[in-house]
Amino acid sequence: MSAESTWQDHYGSRIMKSAPTPLARLVRGEGCYVWDDNGKPYLDFLAGIAVNSLGHAHPVFVDAISRQAATLAHVSNYFATPPQLDLAERLLRVSGGDRVYFCNSGAEAIEAAIKLSRRTGRRRILSLKDSFHGRTMGSLSLTGKAVLREPFEPLLPGMEHIDTSIEALEAAMGDDVAAVVVEPIRGEAGVLDLPEGFLRAARDLTHEHGALLILDEIQTGAGRTGTWFAFQQHDIVPDAITVAKGIGGGVPIGGLITFGAASDLLTVGQHGSTFGGNPLVTATANAVLAEIERAGLVENARLRGDQLRRELIALPGVTEVRGAGLLIGLGLEHPSATALSRAAFERGLIINAPNESSIRLAPPLIIGDAEVAEFLDLFTSALEALP
Repeated sequence: MSAESTWQDHYGSRIMKSAPTPLARLVRGEGCYVWDDNGKPYLDFLAGIAVNSLGHAHPVFVDAISRQAATLAHVSNYFATPPQLDLAERLLRVSGGDRVYFCNSGAEAIEAAIKLSRRTGRRRILSLKDSFHGRTMGSLSLTGKAVLREPFEPLLPGMEHIDTSIEALEAAMGDDVAAVVVEPIRGEAGVLDLPEGFLRAARDLTHEHGALLILDEIQTGAGRTGTWFAFQQHDIVPDAITVAKGIGGGVPIGGLITFGAASDLLTVGQHGSTFGGNPLVTATANAVLAEIERAGLVENARLRGDQLRRELIALPGVTEVRGAGLLIGLGLEHPSATALSRAAFERGLIINAPNESSIRLAPPLIIGDAEVAEFLDLFTSALEALP
């Protein structure tokens, strides 16, 4: 890169054009803050889109990576390692599941879920309109956003996207349905809650028709919604959940957790991943989850989420507060979310506008009174700056 060029020029000429030019070049982070290359700090209320559960450079996270890298970073799936087995044990304990398959991302976890569904011998899979499950060809087939799917069609057959209502689900169900795949809260759609009773109805209908109920907990898992997983707030047990993002606290890891008979559907050689379950990421994820448990961060997510909701719903221009725990969606009176997120960024606050009428908040689970107070000051200032 020449002295005259900027990092934006370098990015634009070197990185694939699948994302817009980044807002800044970040160089370090600590706790709930990140700094750009000009030394400006930002309060991070997005946490890498619900990834950095412990914030940035948490000592537990750093120590786990350092210790494991000094012993064993990667082996093939011909071998087991203690971190892999330890993480499996912890995930199954906090979820109530029976088996786990490890991979490297949320999209890969969804791919595993699709293959699990196909092992029923059926082909129809139902998901929701406006849902988001990933960008690989399989996960994109499930995603209920036509604007994302259409450039890559034809996609996997048998995927059907239905309205988010119990009535639509009842009408679509049949004995040829392999699975119903839903997000307990649709994060990429603006943190949209499901209708009251939807998950209970989905569980009953899938039982009735012999189909699987698979919940995409990639964004809602790891304590973010005030319980370890969002399904635990609905008095149901799914057949499988997909996990990623916050369980690793910043390292790339995903997984498929199965319950009951679904745990026996995939057999030797039917799925795999070179890097899935490697000791470096499993040791780190196990340390992250252990710290979430030790520090009471699941309960903190619930309490801080309630605290933020009480304050946010009182702000002018905010018409609705959605979600659970520290996955929060704000409905705006006027469609100005992009301008609002930009104004917030200029003031040193990172938030997200998944669409023009919604703001998404997903801060680290470690936030306390000081971070909540600073967020409210910065966010209110950004709101007041809008025309």
